Amino acid sequence: MNFTTLEVTLDAGVASIALNRPEKANAMSEPMWHEIEQAMAWLDTTPEARVGILTGRGRVFTSGIDLTMLMGVGQKIEDECDGRRREKLRRLILELQDTLSSIERCRKPVLAAVHGACIGGGMDLITACDMRYCSANAYFTVKEIDVGMTADVGTLQRLPHLVGDGMARELAYTGRRVDGAEAQQLRLVNRCFDTPKSLHAGVMDIASTIAAKSPLSIRGCKEMITYARDHSVTDGLNYVATWNAAMLMSKDLFEAGAAKMQKRDPVFKD
Repeated sequence: MNFTTLEVTLDAGVASIALNRPEKANAMSEPMWHEIEQAMAWLDTTPEARVGILTGRGRVFTSGIDLTMLMGVGQKIEDECDGRRREKLRRLILELQDTLSSIERCRKPVLAAVHGACIGGGMDLITACDMRYCSANAYFTVKEIDVGMTADVGTLQRLPHLVGDGMARELAYTGRRVDGAEAQQLRLVNRCFDTPKSLHAGVMDIASTIAAKSPLSIRGCKEMITYARDHSVTDGLNYVATWNAAMLMSKDLFEAGAAKMQKRDPVFKD
């Protein structure tokens, strides 16, 4: 696919999806929002792509939503009827939410690799990912409170599941910075690497490990864990029983067994 704000590559089952506006600190412009959703649809439907890595070109991961885009909202929703104007604004917010929800809808795991700043909309972006990793020079902030607004495209809904209710409230209410080491301590990220170089090497290694596993089973794991987050244990158990009743007896299962008996690495269909 041809993108103007993203750089997308695919190698050995691992798709790299890089925010590519380094001259603008990877600010999330309107075209970038559309392209993120398109990239997730591509990742979801491309059999050869088994896992995705979301990263950023340049000095920072992202400075958040592009201020030019924010300043243009008024004109975009203009209407002589106040009710219709507000309805347009609501629909715009829902569209932005859906862009980030497309990361969760994507059947393939998406790993965020964060270096430098991850501000505002960047937090919404990474909290929708399956796992998050960072370098020591990274910092994170729920910045919306400092511009007089409530974060509205995913952070407040997903962050409490990652760092707990109290800490999510502290970060949302204060807008304070969390550095890489604290982000690992809070479990916002799985791991903090010393440098951006070691971050990208480490995340690529993790992604390659995932890409070597049964793609069907990985897709099932993502589906079940995301479902379990939003449902009761009983509902989750019922769903996974239904899933495995349909998916368990796959060629992947027999290939894994045969590879173990033959003392070789398994080779799974995309």
